[in-house]
Amino acid sequence: MSELMSQGLELMLTGIGVVFAFLIVLVVLMTTMSAVINRFFPESAPAPAPVTEAPRAADNTVPPHVLAVIQDAVRQHRARQR
Repeated sequence: MSELMSQGLELMLTGIGVVFAFLIVLVVLMTTMSAVINRFFPESAPAPAPVTEAPRAADNTVPPHVLAVIQDAVRQHRARQR
């Protein structure tokens, strides 16, 4: 039984070592690839957004029936808060 446990422990440590080594290699390769890409293909600055005028109040009028519904909802909400 002792030999079987030692073989199991050895197999476990070998597996953990292989996975750990693979992850270290993966991190190093990804970091190197990122540095190479950023060096040779830098991101260009985004173009500034065109300046537009703010919409006027006359353009955004709310229909009277919608305004009445909103006012009633606000009134009901305030009545519940008291």
